[in-house]
Amino acid sequence: MNKKTDQILKLLKEDKKLFLSISFGVFLFILFFQPFPLERFDFNNRLLVVAGLGGIVLLFLVLVRAVSLRIMQSYNQSSVPFFPSYLGGFIIMALSSVAFAFYLRYVGLVEISFFVMSKVVLICLVPPIVLGIFDDIKELRQQNELLLIEKEIIGKQVVKYEVGYLNQSIEFISDNSAENLSLHVADVAFIKSADNYVEIVYKEGEHFRKKLMRNTLRNIEHQVKPFPNFIRCHRICIVNIHYIEKLNRQFNNHWLTIKNYQEQIPVSRQYLLKLKEAI
Repeated sequence: MNKKTDQILKLLKEDKKLFLSISFGVFLFILFFQPFPLERFDFNNRLLVVAGLGGIVLLFLVLVRAVSLRIMQSYNQSSVPFFPSYLGGFIIMALSSVAFAFYLRYVGLVEISFFVMSKVVLICLVPPIVLGIFDDIKELRQQNELLLIEKEIIGKQVVKYEVGYLNQSIEFISDNSAENLSLHVADVAFIKSADNYVEIVYKEGEHFRKKLMRNTLRNIEHQVKPFPNFIRCHRICIVNIHYIEKLNRQFNNHWLTIKNYQEQIPVSRQYLLKLKEAI
């Protein structure tokens, strides 16, 4: 037994519960709703006849699925994109309908009329529809699993990037260049305007520190512009989005809560939308 045959048998084994469920559903439907006149048989024989109809469905589900898998192995899947879902479903319905008609005529002793044949076709139409829905759900699950794996990989890359990015240093330069301050990007919580000075609030170990520097907030904004985690939230304040704990609102007033810090940071309507997009 070659490798391709082993793969087909493995895939069929994965779908066996579905095939059995569909054929058993057909068996129960015919048994309880009795769409075909089988009154001439006693109960036990009627069970055998109906079980044969369910077996026909099971047989063609397995055969058509095996053939479709074989074709997909022989050719590139993109070359036969409609075979498994559309053509395969039509073949299952057509073969099952023909087999049903012969079985009912020569085993069930049922006179085949247009009305009977219509019911046969409708019943045989259900298995490929159910199989198609199952295949669509299975494909969506596989796509979802791939997206989750891709998301995890991207997440790890982002974390790795952020760790390297946040460890970069940023140098705050004063107007007179006499008192410059060099900090890691990850340590700067926010920057506030204080008249002719700016107040830089940064984290040192487990504690927050403040540093007054003679400069304007506009100049500081240009200095932090290469670092996208800094965002203007008010005319007097620039905040590091990594330190934002919550955006609060009361009536038309908005403010930010900083992680492990008591002071509230004001948010103006001018910068509100951009801030919401950032966090």
